[in-house]
Amino acid sequence: MSGRREEILDAALAIADERGLEAVSMRALAERVGVTPMALYRHVKDKAALLDGMVGRLLSALLPTDGADGGDGVLSGEEPTWDQRLDALAHACRAVTQRHPWAAHLLFSRPAVTPDAVRAVDIIYLALVEAGVPESEVPRLERLISTFVIGFAASEASGRFTPGALDPRGRRGQLPAGELPGHGRVGRWLDLPVDLTAEFEADLADIRRMVVGAAARGGE
Repeated sequence: MSGRREEILDAALAIADERGLEAVSMRALAERVGVTPMALYRHVKDKAALLDGMVGRLLSALLPTDGADGGDGVLSGEEPTWDQRLDALAHACRAVTQRHPWAAHLLFSRPAVTPDAVRAVDIIYLALVEAGVPESEVPRLERLISTFVIGFAASEASGRFTPGALDPRGRRGQLPAGELPGHGRVGRWLDLPVDLTAEFEADLADIRRMVVGAAARGGE
């Protein structure tokens, strides 16, 4: 990616951080970088290409780095195992959406078409292949894993996991007793504070077990 294109995409990210994704336009971006809107088209051909470029720029933070600590990207230095690579990618994606709360919606709404975005998906493909998942099952499991990670991040960033104006007990009280039998069975667990980091780790452990199970079924 050229330095000028990187500058343009970083400016678009900054606008979204300051005013939300809906504020990102070719005109606003041109004003931010100090050029005419027409000059942008040398680097970004239209709004759709700009959004795709922003996805790639966000996902570039998930790629391996040359630094000793790996930053937000996947593990560097000693060769990590397939499950370490999946975990690192998931944690990096969550970190990106915590830093840019609007990003999860964009990641959900745009395909992975830029080089950095495709490289991020390729990390998952290779991890699944090395885990022993049949190649025919790899695309499906990649979609499932990506949907979970981005969906968790989107829900966390949007406040969907918070109780809002009512706590769990108050929400159950909106309907007559007996109309929510499922809630009644698990109610004492709903009333506990939620540790989203612990829940995310538990979900990743479930995903690892799912991958191992898929690999085992493929070997039968």
